[in-house]
Amino acid sequence: MNSGKRLLRWASGIMFVLGTGHLLLLALVAWQDLTGWVDRGIWAAVPLELTDGGAAETVESLRNEVTFWAGTGSFAVPLILLGCLTWHLAGRGVAVPSWIGWSLVLWCAVGGVLLVPSPFFAGTVAGALVIRAARKEDREPRPSLPDRCPATRQTES
Repeated sequence: MNSGKRLLRWASGIMFVLGTGHLLLLALVAWQDLTGWVDRGIWAAVPLELTDGGAAETVESLRNEVTFWAGTGSFAVPLILLGCLTWHLAGRGVAVPSWIGWSLVLWCAVGGVLLVPSPFFAGTVAGALVIRAARKEDREPRPSLPDRCPATRQTES
């Protein structure tokens, strides 16, 4: 296994564990809120209630919204998907662009500073691994591909 592939596999593992861990932790902490969604009907998990400006939100509605935005509405699901995509691309030998790594580093660094202590900073490691793998890919010489188009092949006389 080449080092770029190994770096991407580690990065994808970190992303997958962070996203999955986030959702599992939410399930443990807010289990009653999540089961309440099933009781009320999943389509009404976070109902759209337009207030006329003077009505205050209830504690229950605020907990419901926090549970949604900390779970399904959070970046945990896209982070899991990004981790799976990175794993898949690494397996196929396709380089992940460095801008993905830089974006992940920036997002996780800002999130880590705003929400201390948190595992957000582990996401910066995943982003740095993606950046390093992209740089290794840029430095390695690419093998030339054989000409596969029959119209451009030279025929020997």
